[in-house]
Formats: sequence, C-alpha cells, structure tokens
Amino acid sequence: MSLSRIVEYVFFFGLLLFSGYLVWQIAAPFITALALSAIIVTICQPLHTKILSITPRRNETLAAFLSTLTVLLVLILPLFLLTSLLVSQIVSFYQELSGTGAGEVTAFIESLEASLAMYIPGFNVNLLNVTQQTAGWFAENLGSIFAGTISTLFTFFIAMIGAFYFFRDGNQMLELLVKASPLPDNEDRIIVARTARAVRAVATGTLLLAVIQGTLVAVGFAVVGIQNAILWGSLASVGALMPGIGTAVVTVPAIIILFATGQVWQAGLLLIWASLVVGLVDNFVGPYLIGRGNNMHPFIILISVLGGISAFGPIGFIVGPVIVTLFFILLEIYNQYIIKEQRITELDEVV
Repeated sequence: MSLSRIVEYVFFFGLLLFSGYLVWQIAAPFITALALSAIIVTICQPLHTKILSITPRRNETLAAFLSTLTVLLVLILPLFLLTSLLVSQIVSFYQELSGTGAGEVTAFIESLEASLAMYIPGFNVNLLNVTQQTAGWFAENLGSIFAGTISTLFTFFIAMIGAFYFFRDGNQMLELLVKASPLPDNEDRIIVARTARAVRAVATGTLLLAVIQGTLVAVGFAVVGIQNAILWGSLASVGALMPGIGTAVVTVPAIIILFATGQVWQAGLLLIWASLVVGLVDNFVGPYLIGRGNNMHPFIILISVLGGISAFGPIGFIVGPVIVTLFFILLEIYNQYIIKEQRITELDEVV
C-alpha cells in the first residue's frame, strides 16, 4: 500500500472519529429520550403494522401519527394521571401538616407516636417534629422538584416525536445500519430481530409483572378493609415499574397506618401478604416473565436487569438485558459461522 493511500485512510478515519465525537456531544442530552423512543417503537411495532394495514393507501405518515397517538393515550397518559394523583395526595398531606399543627394529620401523627411508644420499648422519637422538618424541606425544594418534573415531561415529549419518526422511517434506518455494518446482511438482520425480541420480552414482561403485583396489592388492601383498593393497586403497579421503589411505596404507609390505628392483625396480615406473596412474585415470577422468548436463564435475566439499573439508571432495566442478549447473539454467530468457516478452511487445506 502506497504512502498516499495510508495518508488518505488516516485522514478519513480521523475525520470519521472526530465527526462521530461531535455527533455524540450533540445527541448526548437526548440519549434517554431516543432510547425510550426506540423501546416504545420496538414494543409497539406489531400494533403499528396492523394500523398501517388499515390506513388508506398504506399512508406511512398517517399510520405513524395514529400509532404514536395510541401509545400516548393507552400507555403514557394513564401513568402520568396516576403519578399526578399520587403527587397531589402528597402535596395535600404536606400542606395540611405545615399549617397550624391542629389538623387531622397532626392528630394522626401523635396517635402513631403513642402507638409506637406502646409497642416498642425505649421509643423516643418526636415524629411530629421530624415530619414537619420533612415538610419544610419539601417546601424549600419545591422549585427543584417542579424543574425535575418539567425535565421529565420534556424527555417524554422528545420521545414521542422520536417515536413518530421511528414508526415512519424505522425500516429505512435499519437498512442503513445493515448496509453500514461489515457483517453479512443476514447476520445483521439476525442481530436486529433477536435484539428486538429481547426488548419486547423485557418490556412486556415488566409491564405484566407490574399489573400482577398491583392486582395482588389491591386484593390485599380489600381483604384488610382499606378503601379505594383498586386505586392503590394501580399506584402500586406504577411503583413496580420504577426500579428501587416498587410496591412498597403503597404497602409500607398502609401497614404503618393500620398499626397506628390499632388494627394490628390487619397490619400483620398485610405485611405478610406484601412480603411473601407480592415479594415472591417479584423475585421468582419476574425473571420468568421477563425471560419469555429471550432464551436466557432467569438468573442471567435477573442479574442483567439489576446490573443494567446500576450502570444506566432506570432505563437500564431494559438496556441491561438487551446488552447481554446482544453479547450472546454475537457469541452464537461466532460459533456458528466464524469457527465453522475456519474448520472448513482447515479441512480444505488438509485435503
């Protein structure tokens, strides 16, 4: 190879790396939104295919708009409504607590403190003071909380725009990636298909697990006589979708309230129900549901979910299993094609 050719390659790949770095800097603030868009589109691709088939003249733009609107109405909007309801309840609680101190909330906290002192020897914590300090912190950081909410809404807004374009132009984008890849096209398509299947398996399994856990929480609340059991079960499902929060965001306060109001056996029953039944579903049934159609051992699925959350944050519950799935796909391709071709080459040389 001539010196001029080497210089051309060095210049080209240097320019490619530099432009790639600049593209990354531009796209980095929107990585979460783009990843969410890709996940939504991958999960809902069968729905989009059906919508496209009934769209007049198979209009891809109209089908993409209808698919995005369906996702917004069926998946995203209920989650935001339930979350907003929970936040409004918390705000109402803190507003009453930070008032004159003579409201029903204050009386309840004093009753709770008395109950805990009765059942726990040596308990000497001023719960009213602690809770009022918490209310003060909440009031002082309300601006930051509001800013975080606005940031989350903006991320979902960008994700919905991205979902529209991925629905409409996703096939062309995939073809560009297949052509750019140095691997044979059939192997690229295997990687894309298996990765998409892994995303659907993890996402649908997580949603199904959240619904099951929310239903079990609602049943437990109804058995012990808590009102609005369906509402609290729905909020528990939302909590189950949030790594590190889970159904405890609903069950723990309920158990404390039952205990403080003298309903000891109801509190104990709900504690057992939440710890054993709901907890076992999360730890044992969850990996099975997430691993359906993924051809990976449930323990590997569990580790990939936990590791993904640790490495990438909440979005890691899908990114982790996808990365592990991609790794196993590449190992399979290596075993089936590269090693096989090497053996064939060695046999030809021997002959």
